[in-house]
Amino acid sequence: MTTPTERKQAPTHLEDVATTNQHVMLGGTEVHFVDASMIEKASCAHELKTASDGKTVLIPRPSDDLADPLNWSQLRKCLVLLVISCTAFLPDYGSGTGAVTLIPQAKEWGLSEDTVNHSQVGNVFMLGAGGLVVTVLTSYFGRLPTLFWFLVLALWTAAWCAGSRTFDQFMAARILNGFFSTVAQGGGMIYIQDIFFLHEHARMINVWSGAIILSPYLGPLIAAFIINTTKWQWAFGIYTIETGLCILMTVLFVDETFYDRDLGAAQQPMKGSRVLRLVGIEQFRNRHLRQTLATAVMRPLKIISKPTVFLSSIYYCFTLAWAVGINTTLSIFLGPLYGFGLKQIGFFYFSPVIAALIGELVGHWLHDAAAKYYMQRHRGQFEPEARLQVIWCATPFMITGLALFGFCLERKYHYMVTAIAWGLYVFGVMIATVGINAYNLDSYPEASGEVTAWINMARTTGGFIVSYFQVKWAQSVGTEVSFGTQAGIVGAMFSLVVIMQLWGKKMRDWARD
Repeated sequence: MTTPTERKQAPTHLEDVATTNQHVMLGGTEVHFVDASMIEKASCAHELKTASDGKTVLIPRPSDDLADPLNWSQLRKCLVLLVISCTAFLPDYGSGTGAVTLIPQAKEWGLSEDTVNHSQVGNVFMLGAGGLVVTVLTSYFGRLPTLFWFLVLALWTAAWCAGSRTFDQFMAARILNGFFSTVAQGGGMIYIQDIFFLHEHARMINVWSGAIILSPYLGPLIAAFIINTTKWQWAFGIYTIETGLCILMTVLFVDETFYDRDLGAAQQPMKGSRVLRLVGIEQFRNRHLRQTLATAVMRPLKIISKPTVFLSSIYYCFTLAWAVGINTTLSIFLGPLYGFGLKQIGFFYFSPVIAALIGELVGHWLHDAAAKYYMQRHRGQFEPEARLQVIWCATPFMITGLALFGFCLERKYHYMVTAIAWGLYVFGVMIATVGINAYNLDSYPEASGEVTAWINMARTTGGFIVSYFQVKWAQSVGTEVSFGTQAGIVGAMFSLVVIMQLWGKKMRDWARD
C-alpha cells in the first residue's frame, strides 16, 4: 500500500531512467518491475530486456553469458526448483514424524509422552539455527557444496534416528538432523533469487513454501499409518530413504547458481569439473572472487538490523508459532478427547494437507493478481509492499481457525468441526507465508539467503518455545482461552503488516547502505 504522499512523489518524467543489475530507477525513484511500454522512449530503453510478453522488464537484468543461471532453460530452472522444494520438504517432515512416534517411543523407553516430546522441541529449534549457518557457508563456499554436504550429514543423522535404541541416542540424532536437514528450508530463496526473475518470484516461492507448509502434516500422516502396522523405526527409515533421494536429485540436476553480476563474462571463474563443483573444491579455489568469511558471518547480523526484516520476523514468529505448537502436541490432545488411535490421528492430518494444497492453488493466482492490481493503481510500477496485500485475505482465516480450534477442544465438538478449524488456520498460514517471504525477497534480493534464514528462524523459535508450554497452558486455563489468546495475538501482529504497508518504503530508504 502506498500513502497519498508517496504517490505524489512518484516519478513524472519516465524518460529519466537508469538501470542496474537489481533495479530500475524511474525519475530517481527505485522501483522493481514495470511495464516496458512506459519507458520505451527513454534514452536507455534499449538496455532493458523484457519477458516473453514483451512488456515486463526482466529484473535482475540477465547478462549475455550463456553460463548465467538467469539464461538457463526453463526446464533446467524448474528441475532445480523441484530439488530445492523436495529438500525443503525434509526437515519439517522429519520433525512431524516424531510428533506421532512419541507414542510408541514413550511405551518402549518407559517415559512420558511429554518427555519424549523434548526431542521434538530440540529438533525444531535447530531447524532455525541451522539456516543461519547455511547462509554463511553458502555465501563463502558456494551454493552447491553447502547443499550437498548438509544433505550427506542429514542422511547420516536420519539413519541414526531410525537406528536409535535409547532416548538419549534418539535425542542427539534428532537435534543434529534438524541442524543439517534445514539446508534448503533456511536458504531456499537463495536459489529462487539466483535463477528466476523478480516477476516470477511469488509463484516460485509459492511452490517452495507449499512444500514446507505441507511437510509437517504429511510426516505425521504417513508415520501414523506406518507405526499402526510395524515398528516406529520404519517411519524414520522412510524419512532416511527420502533424504537419500534428495541427494541423488542434487547430484543429477543441481549446479552452482552463484553468478557475480559485477564481473563481465570474461572475468567469471572457470566452471571446471562437475564433481569438483559438487564437493566444493572448485568454489574454494575461486573463493577470492567472493566475499571474505568475516563478511559472510556479518551479513545475517546486518540484514536483521533492517527495520522491515525485523518487523517481518516478529510477525512471522507470533503468527506461525502456533502451527508448530499444534503439530508437535496434537496427538496428546486428540487421544484423550476423541479416543483416537494412531490410524485415526493419521486420518486427521488430511485436513491441513488439503488446506495447504488449496492455499497453494489459490496462491498461484492470488499473489500475481495482487501485484498486477497494485501496478494498475501505480502507473505500471511495483513496490515490495504490494506483496503484503494478500495477508489481508489470510488473517481472518488464521484468527477464525485458531479460535474455533480452541472451542472445539474445550466443548468437545465433533472431530470434523475440529478438522475444519485446523484447516482454516493452515490455509491462512499458506497465503501469509508466501506474502511475507516474497515481500522480503523483493525488498532485499541481494540478501535472499539471510532473509530466508531469519524468517525461518522466527518460525522455528516461536514453535520451539510454544511446544514447551502448549499442553500445560491448555490444561491450566482450557483450550478455549489458550487458543483464543493465540488468535488474539495473530490479530495484534497484523498491525505490523499495516505499519510496513504504510511506511515500509520509507524504512527501507532510511536503512539503505
